[in-house]
Amino acid sequence: MLTDNSLFLFLVLLLGPRLYAQTDSIIALDEVLLSDARLGQFSSGIKIETLNDSVVHNNSSTLTDLLQYNSSIYIKENGYGMVSSVSFRGTNAQQTAVIWNGININSQFNGQTDFNTISTPNYDNISVRSGGGSVQYGSGAVGGSVHLNNTLLFQNHFDNRLRLDYGSFNTAHVNYGTSFGNEKLALNLNFDYRKSDNDYKYLGTDRRNENGAFENFNLGLDVGYFLSESNLMKFYQNTFVGDRDFSGTLTAPSNDNYKDLTSRSLLEWSNFNDKKVARLKFAHLYERYRYYANKNTDNYDFGESNNFIINYDYKYRLGKITVNGILDFNTVKAKGSSINTSNRNVLAGIFLMSHRVTDKIKYDISIRKELNSDYNTPLVYAVNGKYDITDGYTVNLNTSKNFRVPTFNDLYWVGAGAAGNEEVVPEASYQVELGQNLGFKSYKFNITGYAIWSDDLIQWQPDVSGIWTPVNINRTRQYGLELQADVDKQFGSHQLLWKNSYTYTRSIDLKTDYDLIYVPEHKFNSNLAYEYKKWGGTYQFLYNGPVYITTDNTEILSGYTVSNIGLFRNLHVNRIDFHVAFNVNNLFNANYQSVAYRPMPNRNFQIGVTTKF
Repeated sequence: MLTDNSLFLFLVLLLGPRLYAQTDSIIALDEVLLSDARLGQFSSGIKIETLNDSVVHNNSSTLTDLLQYNSSIYIKENGYGMVSSVSFRGTNAQQTAVIWNGININSQFNGQTDFNTISTPNYDNISVRSGGGSVQYGSGAVGGSVHLNNTLLFQNHFDNRLRLDYGSFNTAHVNYGTSFGNEKLALNLNFDYRKSDNDYKYLGTDRRNENGAFENFNLGLDVGYFLSESNLMKFYQNTFVGDRDFSGTLTAPSNDNYKDLTSRSLLEWSNFNDKKVARLKFAHLYERYRYYANKNTDNYDFGESNNFIINYDYKYRLGKITVNGILDFNTVKAKGSSINTSNRNVLAGIFLMSHRVTDKIKYDISIRKELNSDYNTPLVYAVNGKYDITDGYTVNLNTSKNFRVPTFNDLYWVGAGAAGNEEVVPEASYQVELGQNLGFKSYKFNITGYAIWSDDLIQWQPDVSGIWTPVNINRTRQYGLELQADVDKQFGSHQLLWKNSYTYTRSIDLKTDYDLIYVPEHKFNSNLAYEYKKWGGTYQFLYNGPVYITTDNTEILSGYTVSNIGLFRNLHVNRIDFHVAFNVNNLFNANYQSVAYRPMPNRNFQIGVTTKF
């Protein structure tokens, strides 16, 4: 039996000495430039989908719009532009981790990330990792994780990008990015601004979304500098400022307002050679919100948290085996009008090993143990691998144990109609996954089946007096099937890209045998892009099946289909490239809701110009 003390002793021994073994591999510089390098290095056989620049920039600037049309994740919004949460493989929003340059940025208050606060043009690489990842990424990485990464280019360049959009409901968007570099220094600066009256019609009624206006600002800065040939310093900073009126429902108007500020800073030093990489990270995550039940008054509820992280990471290659030891210390202090001032300290020890048995077989083994000042968290593990049966056919098999600790809201919330519960305990989940990939030059197919068993799932439910409070459900089970089929083909001056994704999902409370709420059994999306010389067009299709909206499965929210269409033209004027696009969203004017009684927008239009110089 591996005890806590023996695990940490093993990690200290691993991290401390320098090893001098022969290796035929040279650690690629890319591993040092990418702060979330473990995403690719210790995920053999894990389903990871990376969204390229063209996909990111052909979609709206929010992570919500990008992922609901380009991934298997089910996303629900409390009205367009409002709070956006996810269901990944039948799990809830707190069981999906969002990782920024290797750092888990889920809120300390509610344990999730609002996808409408993430400006996608500010990131160079956005990836979706399916399945459990608690060993590498900590609490909440149960159903999957979304990864936001910035890259630094160390070569002589000076590039600029400007994007301007304007559309229905007086919606305006400005994004500017600049990148400068040479062999020693690299710098990226990104600015994103988005505002909208958001006063769309409620189809089937004579009403509008009268309290849905929003204004968001996002600023990102990335700097890297080579101190020497084997020492690199990097600094990342991202600040988001949001001001949103919260939409009402069909049955109740709203006069709410929500102002939030998040700031993330990461300083990283890397020392490397052809055998090893050592990293030391210092991170600070700050979040603050103010909620006005009546925006015309000065009265508000508030919350504020500071999260400080120190992380030491040592990786070494021994021929076909790569080992990685990590020590991570995290201290959080939070306060608010609805919770008492609270502190939490977490020390984690992590061990990762990757073994390439042959050119066709590779597997990873990883374990994590935390010492948490609030809870006894479980020892978690992951075993994953892949077998390249042929050049185009691969089989993946993964199993893992994952966890989620209660958030500060789960424990200490005090407010009208809701109350925290200090008796809730951490969740634990077990999962297994089998996937098959078939790839040719222009075609790719994937089929993945999975099952997840969760103990002590935390779910907010009304008690006998109608007060919503978190409780531990005895056990839940999620299982499902994911299918993907992609075509990427070029013939002459014609370019065709067609991506399709279908998911079948069941999520069941094993005590009551009822389905969990807001988990569609079926979801399908399809993206078609065609380009001929300087002209091109896009078509997006989304189907979300019906979902239960009550825990006893007595009420159902109807499923819906939404289509978007676009036309674009590429121009080259005076040595400057322009991309001009016109889009029609909700082409067929569907009357739909992703959250009950909260209508989504009717047919709307958008025109945009992107230039690079």
